[in-house]
Amino acid sequence: MVNTEKDHSESGSPEGLADPVLVEGQAVPDPAGQSVARSAGVVSIAVMFSRVLGLVRETVFARFFGAGFLYDAFVVAFRIPNILRDLFAEGALSAAFVKVFTDYQIRQNEAEAWRLASLIFNVLAVVMSVITLVGILAAPWIIPILARGFPPEKAQLAVTLTQIMFPFILLVALAALAMGVLNTKGRFGIPASASTAFNVTSIVVGLGLAYWLSGGSWEFSPDKNIVPSSSAQWAITGMAIGTLVGGAAQLLIQVPSLLKVGFRFSPVLDLFDPGVRRIMKLMGPAVIGTSAVQVKVLVDLVVVSGIEAGNSWLSYSFRLMQFPIGVFGVAIGTAAIPALSRLASQDNVQKFRNTLSDALKLVFLMTVPAACGLIVLGEPIISLIYEGGRFTALDTNMTAWSLAAYSIGLAGYAAIKVLSPSFYALDDAKTPMWVSIGSIAVHAPMSFGMMYLLSTVGVSPERPNGFGHVGVALATSSVALVNFAALTLLMRRRIRRLNGRDIFASFLKVAAATAVMAAVAYGASQFIEGQVPDKSFWARALKAFVPIGLAGVAFIATAKILRIEQLEQLTAILRRKLGK
Repeated sequence: MVNTEKDHSESGSPEGLADPVLVEGQAVPDPAGQSVARSAGVVSIAVMFSRVLGLVRETVFARFFGAGFLYDAFVVAFRIPNILRDLFAEGALSAAFVKVFTDYQIRQNEAEAWRLASLIFNVLAVVMSVITLVGILAAPWIIPILARGFPPEKAQLAVTLTQIMFPFILLVALAALAMGVLNTKGRFGIPASASTAFNVTSIVVGLGLAYWLSGGSWEFSPDKNIVPSSSAQWAITGMAIGTLVGGAAQLLIQVPSLLKVGFRFSPVLDLFDPGVRRIMKLMGPAVIGTSAVQVKVLVDLVVVSGIEAGNSWLSYSFRLMQFPIGVFGVAIGTAAIPALSRLASQDNVQKFRNTLSDALKLVFLMTVPAACGLIVLGEPIISLIYEGGRFTALDTNMTAWSLAAYSIGLAGYAAIKVLSPSFYALDDAKTPMWVSIGSIAVHAPMSFGMMYLLSTVGVSPERPNGFGHVGVALATSSVALVNFAALTLLMRRRIRRLNGRDIFASFLKVAAATAVMAAVAYGASQFIEGQVPDKSFWARALKAFVPIGLAGVAFIATAKILRIEQLEQLTAILRRKLGK
């Protein structure tokens, strides 16, 4: 645990590199102590490919299945294994494991660290197998409760898809643990590319099975209240099987890298091993805290289930909002966490504070302009990516509204991806747990209240529920911002200060550059819309890419004038990479 009474060197080594670790009096390279900006750049590139392919996957769903019966059922079915993945793998377990595994490497030896890794893999495999079996058997009772607004046929399809995809949690939990091991060893590229393997495999295998199981094609009615044909339901079943196969690919692609860094499987299972017990102890409060987040997800699922296509609109918009979170927020967090864990283990408070501060400034630099861009240009972007086939202009409009609502909380959501695991690095899982639990008290009534309030706005024959689904997205954003504020204040108290003035000054510069960018984007979008009113693909591409390009140039130019430090660092890193 960090000793808050002592600070070490003021600024760290040149170019943001952490000092080398001392082993038996000799300085050795620290793979986890790379510059956060540099490591985040590697992860960002890999994650960007993954997110682009994720959008391709969503586009496949939009074009072939639209928004409504089929995709609503798929979203609900996939939500439960996804929740369990966040709960047991990518959230609590990953953060706890990285902390303890790092300590073992520094304070014990490599052999003990690898034995711990093998133990955790085995424990996780056993626990997730039991959960998977229970989930498959309990699906016929769980799904009708969560999807209370679904008609019987839609609920039954959701049950079937849930049972098919439930083993996904086992595969992806192991993949997330493998990612934690590799990140701790300073390997970021392959783990960040694992979800690319998932997306490619699930698209190719899913579409192949969709056509095979449906008999080669399936009919689709534009009326969202008509039950789709059996061939269409078989097609979405094929996509569910493809998703499961994609989960296996996400794990298998990391196995060669695991072996390369020294991991060797051992058939050992000891729940009372000190390392296992320490991880479980650290993980316990984190599971409770993460489960609070998942309760909010389930609340939203229940709230919006009575809105036909509501789950689809929210899912498509959330995918777009997740793009900048994944490329920037998760990437920066992934790069920062091993470094923060190592600095905490070394009791280096000053460098811990500086690293966390730099990570937050990077988050704001990337996500504030991204959020404003999605709000201003949401409709042309969604039209270009999703519209066509079974995804209509109405779906584009409704998805754009929920995207704008989600984007309001984007920066807070991304910052939480850095702040919350930072507490785990300090052996403190209870603080984010209590903050997350407290947010449930805000979220549940807000989600219901805002859904009912906005259900009375914009009501028409095409929108019988008005903008009710937008209220759910607004509630999610509001809670994310509250969580971020609470975690920031508590972290500041924990490490005495958080370089707050430096962070705020950087934020103001980013906000000023973003305001210029938003004005340029809006003006360009309105001008092109007036000049090119048609809806052809090339017209939609023009309406999306030209404003994005002009807005990007405006932001970078303004950021250069304002001398935003983080942008200059990223530019320098990029130049060095290109120079090589």
